[in-house]
Amino acid sequence: MTKTIVMIHGAFAGGWCFENFAGVFASRGWTCHAPDLRFHGDGAVAPPDPRLAQTSISDYTRDMAEFISGLGERPIVIGHSMGGLIAQMLAAQGHVAAMVLLASGAPWGVLPSTDDELAIATGLMSAGPFWKRALTPVFEVAAKDSLASIAPAARRGVFDRFGPESGRALFELFFWMFDKERATQVDAQRVTCPVLVVNGSQDKVVSAATGRQIARLYGERATFHEAPGHGHFLLLEEGWQQLARHSADWIAER
Repeated sequence: MTKTIVMIHGAFAGGWCFENFAGVFASRGWTCHAPDLRFHGDGAVAPPDPRLAQTSISDYTRDMAEFISGLGERPIVIGHSMGGLIAQMLAAQGHVAAMVLLASGAPWGVLPSTDDELAIATGLMSAGPFWKRALTPVFEVAAKDSLASIAPAARRGVFDRFGPESGRALFELFFWMFDKERATQVDAQRVTCPVLVVNGSQDKVVSAATGRQIARLYGERATFHEAPGHGHFLLLEEGWQQLARHSADWIAER
């Protein structure tokens, strides 16, 4: 199997999220790539690129497909949060040898499973017509959901690396039922590669119950793992080393 890994980050973030994970995989002989999605990077950019507001998840997926095409082989893809949804879309297009979905966003048609997940969508609605603009992250919000399981002393340092996100992409992710383009739709039957789905038991953004729904889409091709005590930002929470090793072992077994 390929020894190349492409790591795809989630909303408001950048390739920097995978610095720890990449070190573990590199130590096992993997070549790791963690590209930034378009208009993303390390730290907030003020003001954000005006084109970000109307960037679709489909645009991110096309960019990643082009990046993969330049590698000359189908890689392993590890996606976190929105990046996990992009990974699923890439897999359905035949670009992926195997994928690891860490607290992955759900594709079109998968309903939220918990009140916490619904609350995030409700919070977006309170921002007005957010789908028309780029959204700037808010520390108080992130501290209660995506960073809730990060050690309190470390939360600000992680948050300070966040940047703005496309309102359109967030609309497609959280309000897929109103998206006439079905930008996040994935044909699960076209995903023929092995799939590892990992969700934290305390995740307020994508619950373990939703993770199980995602795994069921892929039938016998999927393996589900619930990480006790973990939240949404699995990549940097205490105990990330065990999750990285678990993911690397799973890939090696395939």
